[in-house]
Amino acid sequence: MHAILLGVRYPFLIVPLALLPACLSAQAPPSPPLVTILAAEMDRNFAALKSKADPVPYFLAYAVTQQETHLLAATGGMLASKDTTKTRSLDVTLRIGSPQLDNYHRVGGNAPSFTNGSLLSLDDNPNALKRRLWMDTDAVYRAASQRLLNIRTNKEVKVAATDQSGDFSPAPAVISVKPVSELQFDTDKWASRARHWSKRFEEYPEILNSSVAVLAQQEIKTFVNTEGTRLQHGRTFARILISARSKAADGMDLATSETLEADSPNRLPSDKAVEAAIDRVAKDLRGLLRAPEVDPFVGPAILSGRAAGVFFHEIFGHRIEGHRQKDDTEGQTFTKSINAPVLPPFLSVTFDPTVRRLAETDLYGWYDFDDEGVVARRVPIVENGILKTFLLSRSPVAGFAQSNGHGRRQAGAEIVSRQSNLIVTSQNSVPAAQLRELLIAEIRKQQKPYGLYFESVTGGFTTTGRAGLQAFTVIPLVVYRVYPDGRPDELVRGADIVGTPLASFAKILATGNQPQVFNGYCGAESGSVPVSAISPALLVSEIEVQRKSRSQERPPLLGRPLPSDGGDR
Repeated sequence: MHAILLGVRYPFLIVPLALLPACLSAQAPPSPPLVTILAAEMDRNFAALKSKADPVPYFLAYAVTQQETHLLAATGGMLASKDTTKTRSLDVTLRIGSPQLDNYHRVGGNAPSFTNGSLLSLDDNPNALKRRLWMDTDAVYRAASQRLLNIRTNKEVKVAATDQSGDFSPAPAVISVKPVSELQFDTDKWASRARHWSKRFEEYPEILNSSVAVLAQQEIKTFVNTEGTRLQHGRTFARILISARSKAADGMDLATSETLEADSPNRLPSDKAVEAAIDRVAKDLRGLLRAPEVDPFVGPAILSGRAAGVFFHEIFGHRIEGHRQKDDTEGQTFTKSINAPVLPPFLSVTFDPTVRRLAETDLYGWYDFDDEGVVARRVPIVENGILKTFLLSRSPVAGFAQSNGHGRRQAGAEIVSRQSNLIVTSQNSVPAAQLRELLIAEIRKQQKPYGLYFESVTGGFTTTGRAGLQAFTVIPLVVYRVYPDGRPDELVRGADIVGTPLASFAKILATGNQPQVFNGYCGAESGSVPVSAISPALLVSEIEVQRKSRSQERPPLLGRPLPSDGGDR
């Protein structure tokens, strides 16, 4: 199961980044101490294994991820938590055998796992770092050699895989050291602001609990491999998460939330903008408490741009990740669809990790290099409805021998192909008012009592394995019934969007003309990685909603405590 979420796990005009040449000149700046230490120890360990080990390795890479994180949360005008951490972790990638068949070969859907994200010293102390590198390299080699033996045995007794492409592809060496902005975060100032913001929820007594969290993070990635790549790069990002929860009279748990993102704390919105967001979250929750429960429904709908972004991420994005095309346990929805129509002809989909910002919104899914040291690049996946390629790491797929810069992972996990910035564009776009008119016309055409408008969502999840259902769920927060007779839109609660991918694509009729951004973290085989989904609103002729589950517990029996004289609520 793969999911994209809005929640607080870790943070995170279109301006493209300039791509670096494949290998910089010999006059590149001096290597940082960590790069020098990693490269020297990598060369020593690799030479020793090649001379002494059997089977012999052909590739070794070290990746170090350093994170500094500031996280604080306030509720009811009081600081609830405050945490600052700084860590370094090591991931070792060691390949033995040959690029055609090595220890990363998948057998029966069994994904390999060798690295564990060991913690490293924060100091560039050569002795401490070398000891950890030596121990982890030895442990990874032992596990890798045993797995390669099992793979070779397995191939003698099992039916051959459908995709006979190799396990690893070449990539040019890249040398680059990019400065990373300092993380400027005044904890006392942000704690004071969070207290002030969170107190605003006291104006809404229907809310049982609420919080305002502020997160800021700096991430520095250092990467070396035996092909000659030497990299150090990174990013900072910040986020304010506003959330509120309550319980309806019938026991249904209700929640609303909103996030405000930026690439650094000093670019986060003003107090006025945050307070306006808090009021939206609180008023939406107040409305949901009074709203009728949704009925199971199949009919026409509009998904806002943010909802449509999650829709595409779940039903499309995961199914064009390269490693799923060569795994016979996967559903392989689009494996044989290259140069065939997979979306309506007016839609195109691009993944572009070089885009950092859309209008005034900073994007989560950008990076300069993927986690295999491959330069980030723009990848047109669907052009006018026709599928052109897949998202690729350095694991080849039949018909596609080279990475296109989408090998990604969370520290401590193995790399697979993953999404970055998903961008949907349309040649059949209309203004919002006209899109609504088209929805009304579709409701009347189908003789439905109403249609639906999905204004905001919190995330979604999907299953892609062939052993399970080829299905997805998108989790809305704010949904309205739209009536064809001119009645005001009616807020409803308790709806989940459900469906199957191929049927859903065929229902898209038109789009709006204003793209919106959903930023979040996507969880899959290689851990949680930051992603963005950018899409205009979608008009669909048919969408299915089901009722959410609900508890049997009632709202609190006791009344809300009153503030003491002169005290805070």
